[in-house]
Amino acid sequence: MMLCDVLLNLLGTPDEIMTLARGYLKIMIINFAGLYLSYLISSILRGIGDTVVPMIFVIASTVINAVLDPLLILGIGPFPKLGLNGAAYSDLIATGLMIVSGLIYINYKYKKTPVNPSKLLLEKRTVVEILKIGLPSFVQQMLISLGYAFIIIFVNRFSAVSTAAFGIANKIDSIVAMPAMAMMMAASALTAQNIGAKQPEKIKDILKYGILINIPVILIISVICMLFPQAIMHAFVKDADVIQMGVNYLRIVGAGYIFFSVFYVSNGIINGAGKTISTMVLSFISLCVVRIPLAGILSHTSLGVNGIWIAILISFAASTVNSLLYYFYGRWRKELKKTS
Repeated sequence: MMLCDVLLNLLGTPDEIMTLARGYLKIMIINFAGLYLSYLISSILRGIGDTVVPMIFVIASTVINAVLDPLLILGIGPFPKLGLNGAAYSDLIATGLMIVSGLIYINYKYKKTPVNPSKLLLEKRTVVEILKIGLPSFVQQMLISLGYAFIIIFVNRFSAVSTAAFGIANKIDSIVAMPAMAMMMAASALTAQNIGAKQPEKIKDILKYGILINIPVILIISVICMLFPQAIMHAFVKDADVIQMGVNYLRIVGAGYIFFSVFYVSNGIINGAGKTISTMVLSFISLCVVRIPLAGILSHTSLGVNGIWIAILISFAASTVNSLLYYFYGRWRKELKKTS
């Protein structure tokens, strides 16, 4: 909290939006702890074979977030007009409801194994296994955050308008990705279960049906974003310049949303196979080799800020290609055959 101003200055935040950015960041820092708890609850449920309920929680959280965003940002009806902070509060509320619902569900559904903190003990072997699988995932998330920070720095060089538009557009990205992320979680859990049951041959069906289920949903969302970008942006902000900047973003990046339907499923399978280091490397390539350098280069051409949007689109495609290449030709498949 105390380092918010330092962080925002490092990101090159324009002075005219520093107060807004500070308020948003402080709320989101609180939300980060909530996100960790929600991921923990979802992982516990998926680990015991309950893949449907975590998906329902994610979908419900996404819907709540999408509904609350315009209500709290614009102050519609009885809701207060909170501006940018409204977007952060909607995240916080949606995450909080997901945590409460998850804890109630676990204690109700699994009464024989209630959550009792006093009985939670650390076992060295378990901790080592958690770190072995979880540490690369942590690094992967850090890379994603770092990549976002660099993109913010590039965007902030243009104007407060571009910063505001990117903030809203990134929020839309997160909402669009939610269904694909839910499928990724399901694919990860199903992969782990089939490997444990010595049935690795079923993994190809997880990829096939995961993508087939994802594509129609993401395709519809992608088409809506590209056909009605102005209406979508208008739901979050009224400033004409910000709306136009956001429209450009959605028309460019929206074409890449379809890639979500593929690489989230393939990444989920790779994670489910315990190859979290591999997905970490794939994220590094997508962000640090493709997105960040391209954004830096293209933003200094006549494309301007649109060059950054194009770099993001290309990185989506690169993520998909790299993930599929590893899925079909990676060493993990040979290792899987040896252990099955």
